[in-house]
Amino acid sequence: MSSPISKWIVKLTASQSNSNVIYTVMPSVLDAGLILAYKEINFIVNSTQNLTLNIGQFNPHLKALLGIRNGASCAFVTAANPLSENLTDPENELLQRNLATDLDHRRISFLSGVGQHPSGNWPGEPSYLAINLSLKEAEGLGRTYKQNAVVWIGSDAIPKLVLLR
Repeated sequence: MSSPISKWIVKLTASQSNSNVIYTVMPSVLDAGLILAYKEINFIVNSTQNLTLNIGQFNPHLKALLGIRNGASCAFVTAANPLSENLTDPENELLQRNLATDLDHRRISFLSGVGQHPSGNWPGEPSYLAINLSLKEAEGLGRTYKQNAVVWIGSDAIPKLVLLR
């Protein structure tokens, strides 16, 4: 019998790169409740458009932004609270500055944002929407900054949760 979340978890293969799923390295060590919470987060991009991204939901404004910026893909990434360990604001700010510097060195343009769960039970995490970041690059950044997951969006403008652990 499958759980409600099991339909969202598949092993990543090249043929599935544009499907509406959560990608993971099987088996994930993350708790199913945490994965579900990640799936529910509003990924809010600071821009003039309505750019609140949700896992598995097409966003026409993001599609337009990708077109304007000649973006084939993008990722919503953070360096805050590595491995879900709550750090102080100054610690998270330093990590975010390091991530911004890393993106700058790679010549990746990005917009600031925040990942916020709709329940409001925990603070939002500062994040960046990195334009023209490949899935492999997004995974690499997530691992570098010790994140459990990143959000990657292909040319279909449908955000996908990529579990890294």
